[in-house]
Amino acid sequence: MLSPEMFFDILRAGLWVAVVISLPILSVALAVGLLVGLFQALTSVQEMTLTFVPKLAAIGLVFWITMGFMTERLTSYFQMQILPILAGG
Repeated sequence: MLSPEMFFDILRAGLWVAVVISLPILSVALAVGLLVGLFQALTSVQEMTLTFVPKLAAIGLVFWITMGFMTERLTSYFQMQILPILAGG
C-alpha cells in the first residue's frame, strides 16, 4: 500500500513530466498563433483557415522533432516511478 507522501510524490513527478513534454508543442502553437494573428491584424485578412493550417503544420513538425525526447521522458518516468510500485518494491 502506498503512503500518502509517496502517492503525492509520484503524482507530482507525473504532472511535471506532462508539463515538460507538452511545453515545446504549446509554446510553438502560441508563437505561431501570435504571428498569424499579428499578420491578420496588419493585413485585415480574416480567414479562419489561415490560423488553423499554420498552427497544425507547426505542431505536427514540433511533435515529429521532439518525439524521441517525449518517449524517453515517459519511459524513464514509467521505469523509475511506476514499475517499482507494480513490482511490489
